[in-house]
Amino acid sequence: MKLGLLTSILDGWSFKEAVDIASDMGFECLEAACWPQGKATRRYAGVSHIDVQNLTQEKADEITEYCRKKNIGISALAYYPNPMDADETKRKANIGHLLKVIDASHLLGVNLVTTFIGRDQNKTVEENLELVKEIWPGIINHAENLGVKIAIENCPMLFGPDEWPGGQNIMTAPDIWEKVFEILPGETLGLNYDPSHFVWRMMDYIEPLYTFRDKIFHVHFKDIKLYPEKLKRVGTMAYPTSYMSPKLPGLGDVDWGRYVSALTDIGYQGYSCIEVEDKAFENSRERILDSIRISKRYLSQFVI
Repeated sequence: MKLGLLTSILDGWSFKEAVDIASDMGFECLEAACWPQGKATRRYAGVSHIDVQNLTQEKADEITEYCRKKNIGISALAYYPNPMDADETKRKANIGHLLKVIDASHLLGVNLVTTFIGRDQNKTVEENLELVKEIWPGIINHAENLGVKIAIENCPMLFGPDEWPGGQNIMTAPDIWEKVFEILPGETLGLNYDPSHFVWRMMDYIEPLYTFRDKIFHVHFKDIKLYPEKLKRVGTMAYPTSYMSPKLPGLGDVDWGRYVSALTDIGYQGYSCIEVEDKAFENSRERILDSIRISKRYLSQFVI
């Protein structure tokens, strides 16, 4: 496995600065955030370390060469919007930018994009599966024609009032994965596997690794800490952040030894990127850098 970092936490640093940080800390790769230029629409979103809208072959070659000099690969281009938003204008904009990210991934020779399937949060699961049939074949065909794979993260995007009742990403559990893979067969669509979202949803995050071993294109290392006393008070239908918090790897409830052991069992040798979303480490640039160092130090005992 190649240990890397999702660059969203490095908002305010340039891409070259992110590469320098990764290189200096001994990482092997970066999952490069590629949101549209402009103001963030939510926490950790809106970070744009590679401007895909204006990427030329010359700029792509410059990025590739700089990464080569620093011994840093690009695991994937990351963009996590809602391509099935109920608002048609937002949906069109999200899909349009996602297609640009796919183009850029091809231009850079990365050939992997990490994203969400999306969801109309006011529709049922069944209605959203029909939306998948309507919206996603064109995206998949575009990626397939360029030789780019798409890895869907299993985050429900169901944390606050603006994302309820259904959340903004339907592809969050093995039973839904099976249905989506039936709708969109082939080798282009797979998973960006994040164990933390299984923890707060009281799900097994080990067995699906074996079941979906051929669909795991990318892996996230992020932890979640559950607070049992808070959960007893509010229940699982409360806003999830009422009873859990994202934490650095090793500071939450994921059993990283079991997780990495299962990844080695299935022969996974791809990219594994730390996703830092721990609010306890966000009050200064130095604390953000500390959070990355701590995460890497902890995970280095498992990922060599």
